[in-house]
Amino acid sequence: MKTYARVGITLALIAAFAATSLAVVNAITAPKIAQYEQKVLEAALSEVSGGYALGSSELVNDNDSIVELYHLVDDNNTLAGYILQLNGNGYGGQMTIMAGYKVDGELLDARLLANSETPGLGKKAESPSYMQKFVGHGGLSEMPIKTNMLDKSDADSVSGSTVTFSAVARTIALGSNYVKELGVK
Repeated sequence: MKTYARVGITLALIAAFAATSLAVVNAITAPKIAQYEQKVLEAALSEVSGGYALGSSELVNDNDSIVELYHLVDDNNTLAGYILQLNGNGYGGQMTIMAGYKVDGELLDARLLANSETPGLGKKAESPSYMQKFVGHGGLSEMPIKTNMLDKSDADSVSGSTVTFSAVARTIALGSNYVKELGVK
């Protein structure tokens, strides 16, 4: 019986030490992680703004795929477009996309942020050049949501990751349609 008690106390002490160590590490790293995530967000907003200035922002509560909306304003402080933080579902699960649009729904630029896509295939969507297939579409021209809507070189660049391409395209098109509904307010 003494052996069981000694083993139990030893395991309890090890667990308490481990829990305390994890709490200390979390207390040290949590603010640094939050700072890093804020820098990533600011960089993404800047990259997809199309050169416009950021105006106000608001959370979107009426749509599960659209998380946050940022207003883009021109030099005269007139509404020029929107940036949307979008959630989509890719091959690896949920993905977060930051996309900038003109008020007519035309895509200015987009960035794939958080995702669990397959390295070497779906992860190609993280590259800024990947999003160029969509830039300029969604306003007066149709957003390419299928590979047969792309030119041959763009279609070839997504072969092997068509689930990721479809998820990105559908999510960006959803954002474009949402912006078209908003129009100029």
